[in-house]
Amino acid sequence: MEDTQVAELDALLQKRVAEANKKMEKTPPLTIEDFGKVEMKTGKILAAESIPKSSKLLKLQVDIGGETRQIVSGIAPFYKPEELVGKDVIVLTNLAPAKIFGVESNGMILAAGDAASLLTSLKPVEPGTKIR
Repeated sequence: MEDTQVAELDALLQKRVAEANKKMEKTPPLTIEDFGKVEMKTGKILAAESIPKSSKLLKLQVDIGGETRQIVSGIAPFYKPEELVGKDVIVLTNLAPAKIFGVESNGMILAAGDAASLLTSLKPVEPGTKIR
């Protein structure tokens, strides 16, 4: 490689490292007290349907133990509604309600990565079991 190419690649690398560091600075670490405010429970998806005029959103009915919550989730590109019924999921339950595409959402199901891999427990547990 030419010295100029090496210098250009090094400059690009330094720029990307600086951008990554800036992103990390924007999200301060949580204290244990902050984390203690987060309430997560296991849930079981009872029903799922597409939201009209949205290619990304599904409306879910999720049993979180003695209560059924309606949750809007942006997982439609990855799951068909009928695939989700009966699935165990992890739900953030103390998130403030929000209207998404005109539909009220009362929680958030947790998923990982760009393919929205649903988080779940390894062993069967009752809906509503607290995550700790």
